[in-house]
Amino acid sequence: MYHAKYGLEFNPFIKNTKDFIIETNDYKQIKQRLKFLESNKGFGVITGEPGRGKTTIIRHWVKELNPALFKVVYTSLSTLTLNEFYKHLAEEFGLETRFRKSDNYKHIQAEINRYQIEKQITPVFIIDEADRINSSILSDLKMLFNFELDSRDRAIVLLVGGISLNNTLNLSSNEGLRQRITMNYKMNNLSKEDVRIYIEGRLHCAKCVQTVFDGPAFEAITNASNGIPRVIHKICDMSMIIGDMQNTEVINADIVMAAVNEIEIG
Repeated sequence: MYHAKYGLEFNPFIKNTKDFIIETNDYKQIKQRLKFLESNKGFGVITGEPGRGKTTIIRHWVKELNPALFKVVYTSLSTLTLNEFYKHLAEEFGLETRFRKSDNYKHIQAEINRYQIEKQITPVFIIDEADRINSSILSDLKMLFNFELDSRDRAIVLLVGGISLNNTLNLSSNEGLRQRITMNYKMNNLSKEDVRIYIEGRLHCAKCVQTVFDGPAFEAITNASNGIPRVIHKICDMSMIIGDMQNTEVINADIVMAAVNEIEIG
């Protein structure tokens, strides 16, 4: 219950049932691009190092999509073969899977057409951990979402993964797919200002009305975390544990550095 000492209804720096997002500059930039993708369809790419919050942002975006206008299909199974991928995609799309890859391929295309043309609903395919998927799947994606005699995109395909995904997309074998990409955003580390916004925002979501970290503590967290949200969580959580043990009302830079040493970030 150490978080209660700092006026928090729950600990906003550990995984819990409370789901919220802080509008940092990075989040605002991604949100604008996802809105563009909603309107224009086609392929989008979001990359970033681990711990930057890619999946969290995508989860919130999906929650905001109108189910009367969008049908979301999500997959993060990055180790599938090409045939397994099509079976999985068909299953997640609500289709009865077929034995042959070509049959699943045609089945998925026909269902995309049905949703877009008959139901006026845009299918949204989100492929998480896309930097790890088989290269043959990437090569096939362009063809799967290519509709004869119609240059308009009928679906949204969002590839989410580590920064190596862009290196893969830059290969000559993926030239056709790369030309179809209408949105590509690389998530950055949070700036000093955004670290403060991020921490204060999470504290506010936990109904905090008192000062928890002083100015030098914020700076110490920024420097030690390198602006990575997942690392910020670990430092803030451990700082509150140490602050509670020391019976300190406001966490200072010394406590933050003790927390950094405790969790061996370096």
